[in-house]
Amino acid sequence: MNAFRFQNPTALYYGKGLIEEHLASETLKFGRKVLLVYGGGSIKRSGLYGKVLGLLVAAGVETFELSGVEPNPRLTTVRRGIEICRREGVELILAVGGGSVLDCAKAIAMGTVYRGDVWDLYERPGEARATGALPLGTVLTLAATGSEMNSGGVITNWETKEKLGGGSPYTYPKFSFCDPENTFTVPRDQTVAGICDIMAHCFEQYFTPTPDVPLQLHLMEAVMKTVVEHGRAAVDHPDDYAAREAIMYAGTMALNGMIGMGVTGDWANHTMEHELSAEYDIPHGGGLAILFPHWMDYVKDVDPHRFASLGAQVFGVDPAGKDVGRLAAEAIARVREFFASIGAPQRLRDYDIGPADLPRLAGQAVRFGDIGQFRKLGASDVLAILRSAL
Repeated sequence: MNAFRFQNPTALYYGKGLIEEHLASETLKFGRKVLLVYGGGSIKRSGLYGKVLGLLVAAGVETFELSGVEPNPRLTTVRRGIEICRREGVELILAVGGGSVLDCAKAIAMGTVYRGDVWDLYERPGEARATGALPLGTVLTLAATGSEMNSGGVITNWETKEKLGGGSPYTYPKFSFCDPENTFTVPRDQTVAGICDIMAHCFEQYFTPTPDVPLQLHLMEAVMKTVVEHGRAAVDHPDDYAAREAIMYAGTMALNGMIGMGVTGDWANHTMEHELSAEYDIPHGGGLAILFPHWMDYVKDVDPHRFASLGAQVFGVDPAGKDVGRLAAEAIARVREFFASIGAPQRLRDYDIGPADLPRLAGQAVRFGDIGQFRKLGASDVLAILRSAL
């Protein structure tokens, strides 16, 4: 196990009725001028927007709004938010939405304080560092990214077709509200993509080169097993509170740092997918659902016992009479079957992605060097995986 220091400062409110009870008091801890950040208007149709705004107004909070945050949030939108915050003297950013909205809000929070261009913090993280951030609160509407309890986020520069991650200890949300009922009206395809993203976050940490991490691996298996057990119900029955609650909590636990303490994650699939969604604007979780089984096939010989454990502990594969190679293959087949069972895309062609751009995208994925930790991947490896996923 790696030596580590862990601290997560987010105050997490999970369950029904807590927004009404605590949102105003949490907000007032940080000020009375709030930028409300949200997406395409679904929170207005669901009634959540009216609830949140009503609570803020009743508490004497002055609100400004940044709407229209994209599913792959754009740098241009981040810059609009920074302009509002600086012009109006905003004291707190409140993000109401899914991971894209939260990622955008984190970038705005850092960028408002940073004296240079906010893109520096994503493009040149070794040179440019956040010097602070506006306080951030969240009201989550989609189980997926874990952004409600972590400091990271991803922003797309549409002009340069780059999608890069960034973050800082300053961008942990001060508070986050997670009510499963706020996910009931999420469209089916977004629910599916979110479930795939949660599984991918676990995979990225489960396939680690770090030795002697038995507890962490078992925690990851528990999160993944929970998603497998409840994912189909959450997709097919959007108002199934128990299923939505299980998936929402799994999303938080998958990427708030708790299951991965002392673990070196792989993250090659996220790097590859970022190139796809930067180019084609596809859903992040959908891209990960396509890539992961093909990556697994490509790297399974590094540690087939890890794959065998995945099959047994998460998918219930019976190991009796089977060698480790067969068990690894069965585990990968079960991953494919699970993604297919909830309606996730299976091939790049499902998003009308063909072979023409793949060599360039493979080169882009490794422009900062080889990717991955479970197995290092160069451009030729990435290209082979992308081609197998067509």
